[in-house]
Formats: sequence, C-alpha cells, structure tokens
Amino acid sequence: MPNLDDRNSFYLGRDHDLATGQTSATPLLYDSKHLTTHAVCVGMTGSGKTGLCVSLLEEAALDGIPAIVIDPKGDLGNLLLAFPKLRPEDFRPWIDPGEAARKGVDPDAFAQQTADLWRDGLAKWDQGPERVQRYVDSVERIIFTPGSSAGVPLTVLRSFNAPPQELIDDVDLYRARVGSAASGLLALLGIDADPVRSSEHIFLSNVFDHAWRAGRDLGIEQLIREIQQPPFDKVGVMELESFFPAKQRAELAMALNNLLASPAFAGWMQGAPLSVPNLLRSPEGKPRVSILSIADLDDAQRMFFVTILLNEVLAWMRTQPGTGSLRAILYMDEVFGYFPPVGAPPSKLPMLTLLKQARAFGLGVVLATQNPVDLDYKGLSNCGTWLLGRLQTERDKARVMEGLEGASAQAGAQFNKQEMERTLAGLGSRVFLINNVHEDAPRVFHTRWAMSYLRGPLSREQVKTLMDPVRDTLAPPVVSSVEAPLPDGRGSRRPIVPHGVTERFVRYEEKLPRDAQLTYQPALYAHAKAHFVRTTGEDIDVWRDLYWTAPLADEAAAGVWSQAQRRDDALTLAETPTLELPFEEFPSGLVSEKAFKQHGRDLEEMIYQSERLRLWECAALGERSGLDEEEAAFRQRLEGACDRKLKAEMDAIETAFAAKIKRADASVASKQKKYDEQNSQFWGRLFGFVWKLIDLALSAIQGRAVSRRSSSSATAARQAATERGQAQRAKADLDEATAARAALDEQLDAAKVEAALKYDPQRLVLEPIEIAPRKSDIDVESLVLVWLPAER
Repeated sequence: MPNLDDRNSFYLGRDHDLATGQTSATPLLYDSKHLTTHAVCVGMTGSGKTGLCVSLLEEAALDGIPAIVIDPKGDLGNLLLAFPKLRPEDFRPWIDPGEAARKGVDPDAFAQQTADLWRDGLAKWDQGPERVQRYVDSVERIIFTPGSSAGVPLTVLRSFNAPPQELIDDVDLYRARVGSAASGLLALLGIDADPVRSSEHIFLSNVFDHAWRAGRDLGIEQLIREIQQPPFDKVGVMELESFFPAKQRAELAMALNNLLASPAFAGWMQGAPLSVPNLLRSPEGKPRVSILSIADLDDAQRMFFVTILLNEVLAWMRTQPGTGSLRAILYMDEVFGYFPPVGAPPSKLPMLTLLKQARAFGLGVVLATQNPVDLDYKGLSNCGTWLLGRLQTERDKARVMEGLEGASAQAGAQFNKQEMERTLAGLGSRVFLINNVHEDAPRVFHTRWAMSYLRGPLSREQVKTLMDPVRDTLAPPVVSSVEAPLPDGRGSRRPIVPHGVTERFVRYEEKLPRDAQLTYQPALYAHAKAHFVRTTGEDIDVWRDLYWTAPLADEAAAGVWSQAQRRDDALTLAETPTLELPFEEFPSGLVSEKAFKQHGRDLEEMIYQSERLRLWECAALGERSGLDEEEAAFRQRLEGACDRKLKAEMDAIETAFAAKIKRADASVASKQKKYDEQNSQFWGRLFGFVWKLIDLALSAIQGRAVSRRSSSSATAARQAATERGQAQRAKADLDEATAARAALDEQLDAAKVEAALKYDPQRLVLEPIEIAPRKSDIDVESLVLVWLPAER
C-alpha cells in the first residue's frame, strides 16, 4: 500500500467503481506540485465539495504548505475544529443543539454520537488520532475577519501601499494593479465606474499612479486630501478643472470620508495590516492556514476586500523566486460573482492574472463553486486539475465540459468527451471525478473522511471564542475614535462638506462627564417665516418664526422632514466644533448643493401643508384665544367669565321663577283653607248623622215612635255624604296645587343645573380656528447642515 503520509502527496480519497458502486482500498494520492497549475472544484449542494476542499487544505497543512483561504460562507472555520483525542467534550461546544433535538437526544448524548462517528469515520479511512495531531501541530490556523473584531481584525484601509518596484516595472501588471485598486475602492463607495469612460475611475487611477510612482504609500486621510487637491493639474491633455472639477472632487472625497467616518465601518480601520507574508507564515516561520471570513460583509465590501487581497497576492508573488514546487495555496470558496463569464468586476483581472502567471512562482490557486455556469471557463482553461462532483443541471454539465476541453487542449492532453459525460452522469454524494492534465486518464474516487469536524458555518460568537486566545497577540485592540486622535489633534475625522452647503455646530456649554459617549450627529437645521392672514370676522395678520431640526439618515424614505422636530426658539450655532467628538456619517445623497435646494422646497411645501395658526373661539362667551394660547390655558382663562355669566343667569332664573312660586304658594294656601272648611263641615255632618242613629235606636228600644226620627236620620246621612264629596274635591284641588308647587321647585333646580353645566369651563364648546399660511409668503431664511452633540 502507498504511504498515505508521503510528503508532497495529498491523500484525497480512494478509487471508486461507478459500475459496481464499490470503493476500493486503493488510495488516491495527488501530487502537490500539480497544484501549481491550479485547480477548480465544482459540485452542487450536498455533493461533498466542502469536505473535499477541507481535506485538500488539511493535506497541504500536513506537508507544511501555507494557505490563504477566502471564506464567503463562514464554514471554512471548521478547519480549526480538529480534535486529536476525539473526546465528546471536544465536540460538545460545537454541535448544533437544534440538530440534537431533531434527532431526539440531549446535547451531551449527541456530542458522544458525533465523537464516535468521527472516530469510526477516520478509522475506516486509515486515519488515526496521531494523524489529526500532526495536522494540528503542523500549522497555525487563524480566522481573520476584515471589518470586524469577531475573529482577528484585518484592515486594508490604513494605507494603499505602493507596490514593489518589480511590479511597477511590469507595465501590464502595474496598470492592472492601479485599475483594480481604483475599481475596488469605487465599488466600495457604490459607484459603478467603467475604467475607460468613467471620469471618477480615470481620476482616481491617476491619484494612485502619481503616488506609487513616487514611492509614496497612501493612507486614507492622505488619499482624501489628494482627491481634493491632487498633485497634478492635467489628466491626459485636459486641464484638471475641465476633466474633473473641484465640486466633483469634493463629492468623491466626501463619499470616501463618510464611509470612513461611519461607526459601522470603524472595524475596517482596526486590526492587523493586510500582509501576504504574515498570512502565510508566523514571525517564527511556521506555516499558517489563514481563513479570511467575509461572510458578514455586504457585496460591495466583499468585492473591495477580495480585489485588494488579490492585488496584494500578485504584488507578493512578483517578489518571489521561481520554483517548480508548491509554495503556497490561494483557495476561494464560492467564487461565483468574482470571476464571471461576462462583465469585468474589479476582482476578475487580478484573478485571471494569477491563473496565468502564478505557476512560475509556486502559488497554487484553487477555486470552488456550485454554479459552474457563472464562471469564466476560458479563464479556467488555465486550471490543470478539475475536481468534479454531482452537477445539478444539463447546462452546468455543458459548461464543465467546455472548461475541461479547453484545459486539456491547453495542456496538449487527450480528451474523451463522451466518456467524460457518462462518468459525470454517474457521480453521487462524496464521489468525485478528478481530471488532472498531468495524468494519463481521469479517475473516479470517493472522498476521504475529513479530520476537521464539519459542523457547518460558524456563528460570530463561535469565531470569537476560537480567536479570543490569540487576537491581542496578532492585532492591536480596537480603540475608539475618540481615544485615537488624528494628526490635527482632533478626536475624530470630520467629514468633508460639499460645495454650496453651509455647515454649523451646536454649542455645548456644559462640562462633559468623564465617561461621556457623545458623537456629532448630522441634521438639517432650518429657520423659516410664515404669514397667516384671515380677513373674515376679526382680522388676523401674523408673521411667525419657525425653527426645525431633522436627522439625516438613509432610511428617511418619506423625506428628511418626515421626522423633523419643531423648535420654539433658535439654536446657538458656531462655525467650528466646540467639542472633540467623533463624527457620525451623513448620507452623501442627502448632502449636496442640489439636495439642499430640494430640502428647502420640501420644507416650504411641508409648512404649507401642515403648519397652521390654531386659535379657539367660544361663541357662548364671545371670547377667542390668544395667538400662543393652548386650549387648556384658554379654558382656565374663561373661568372668571363663566362665574360672572353663571351668577347673572342664576339671578335671572330666580327672578323668573319668583312670581310663579308666589302664585303657586297662594293657590296652595287657598286650596288648603277650602279643604279645611269642607273637611270640618263633613265631620260635623257625620257626627250629626251618628247621633241621629243613636237616637233612633234608643227610641225603638223604649217603644217610642220612630218614623219621624227615621226620616231625620236619612236626611242627616244625605247631608253627610254631600259634605264628604265636597271635602274630597277640595282635597284633590289641594293636591293638584301642591304638586304644581313642587314641580316649580324641580324646574328651578333643573334650570340652575343646566346653567351651571352651560358655564362649566371644561364643558364649554370651543370651535377651533385653523389658518393656513399664505403659500407665496413662506420663506426659508436659512438651511444648514448642523452637527448635534448626542449620545451614541
């Protein structure tokens, strides 16, 4: 059996028979020197592409070959998850608890299963713990995070260093370096610039060219100054002011300064400087696998960083002596978008240059993708090794065949298209075809078990955990902008304000506490006058001073004035900063002479649409509020008038009811008197009738004559009944008079309650009066960019 650990041979897997589906015991050993003609690895999701590329990088590390690994997805940090002792506690911090839950086991049990799986997997592929230990000991593995402090921060903005003289002497390479530096920087600023037609690109290329030919490195501050005041007065045969006038230069400088001053971009200014020698080896000479994680960057930042990195690799490469062996690897995962078949992003030219020239310097370029149709296969014809996994579409297969045919033709090798198509159709998971132009025929193999734990993309916190022990030794700690003064002694970089925009600073008179975390934040500050006129009723003719501040932010989709705050009085402003504070970024699209003219028009329209002179009118009292009187204050002021009106109304009510009450009282008294008389007569008649009955009864007992007495009794009864009826009618008349008197009391009370409610200040009906300003009389007297000291 071949020696799996033979130096300069990469153990990538074992031969596999597609017909039988069997994997043999014969290892596939790849000669590392063949990688100097570069490689491309293609495979759809689930093909095992990442595992194969990780294994290739592990093999290079075992042979002491350093690598620069560009990681757009964040899963190549798995190269740090190699555990020689294969203990469950080694895997436990890195397993996915969610996956454990889906499998119905607790995290500790899942860690045990993972450790067993990795131990068994490595053993089946003739890899023991000692091989994992050799891998761990062979190289330093570091995760660099440009623009972030999660891993080891890496800055590319401290300076655009002048390339070495060897590169400057190579006219084509130097021209490409200048052009890609300008393209990368403009892409970062969001400027789509054509290298031939764009005045920004041509001007910026001239700035780089003048500085680098003079041997000067360009720091960002120096670059901004040279954009504003370049050390040349002609571009080609045209005067600078005609080709790229001062106003446009100021806008470009401001865009760069805004980017630089943004807190979100502060990470780009901190960390270890971008240095290819430092990425490849430690100061003591130990090989490094430097993983450059760009997963958290946006597309423009990724393109900028990759472009700068590739140019740095080119510059380093040109200083190296020629060699036929593999000196280092440049690996890029998911190269989609950086090397397209059409278009020319800034990264494409340096990548193509590396593929064409890196072989002579021992640099192997390895590119991986799952989107083969999005790669420049004419450029990839420079790749001598193709690692092909399962492909998703027929279009993908056709493009791969095109690239393979070109690579074989360039190397003078035979290419059997039909056989290759049949082979590609039969590939499965972790089964790849390797087409090496240095070998007689392609081989199908099953990839070996990776020594590193392939847990998937690492989170920001996991990267931080891995790099915490080494971060401070590899990069200086991140320092706030306030703690890092500029050469002019100020606490931070002050953005450049374009021509035609007035800039002011809000005075801060109080003493700052020692732990203050303030920044200068940009805002619009406006002073306007509006004329309010009403000629109906009482004439109103008022001019008002209006003051507004509005924060400047990209998210102000409804307009900058949509979040404005109205002020009661003017701000106290200064022409220069009164505090040493960092400056926040302002959106360049909102700060320009043209934009400010539009802001003024928008403010006038907002004032016309929404600003009103608001008054209150009380018809019941014949009163109107003052110009600055709020409703509550107006109601309070009306309390005295309400009291006076209420007293007068109460007196009127008392007067109105007095006569009625007097008449009602007289009626009650009269009816009472009559009732008393009738009632007395009734009782007199009733007693007379009773005595008649008694006399009649006694006469009958004594045998006296009763006929005359009986007639007298009947007459008395009739008289008593008559008096009773008259008494009842008198009583009804009395009750009616009494009820009428009581009703008058109720009416009096109700009238008093109604009057009290009518003149309750809190219940008064106030009619709002809103007067719009005259559109022709709205005047924005001043509109400036103002810097407000505010909490971060």
